[in-house]
Amino acid sequence: MLTAFVNINSSAQVRVVFDVVPTKVDSEEGAPVGSGPNPISPEIKELAWGAGSFIIFLIIMRLFLVPKIRKGMASRYESIQSDHQYASATRDGAREDVARYETAVAQIRSEASGRLETARQALDKERQDKVAQVNAQITQRRIAAEAEVAAERLAAQDQILSAVTLVTTRATQIAVGVAPDAAVISRSVQQAMEGSRS
Repeated sequence: MLTAFVNINSSAQVRVVFDVVPTKVDSEEGAPVGSGPNPISPEIKELAWGAGSFIIFLIIMRLFLVPKIRKGMASRYESIQSDHQYASATRDGAREDVARYETAVAQIRSEASGRLETARQALDKERQDKVAQVNAQITQRRIAAEAEVAAERLAAQDQILSAVTLVTTRATQIAVGVAPDAAVISRSVQQAMEGSRS
């Protein structure tokens, strides 16, 4: 039976005290019954069976289960180690492949730049050769044209000299009334034309 006592101090503190009184009451008459065995405490045979079961379970665990677990852990560890070594080897192989690829790319780039430089030099040389050929053709045509112009100028000069001499002779004859000397007129016109050219 549980009894509670409340004690109130003068300083306004409340104190509750529980007093447990082990009494049993008979269900029919309500009279108190004496104390019997404790239902919570185990008996000796229960302790013996529990200890024996525990020892047998411990022996089974120690002899059968623990070695299997250790063996499984060891195989798992070896599997993880082999996977790790395989991954490391694969990573190293990939790095080597990347290094070979980068080396090949660098060689191809240098070879391509060399070919481009060779092609550029060949094109520059070909362009310079063609420019030289065209300049030589232009020079030849200019010389030929200058020779033609000089020949035509000489031909035209002779025609102009004779025409001017004729006109001067006629104009002098009209102005003076006497025919002048053709050699004097021709020489004078030639001197005048050479003076105007210089």
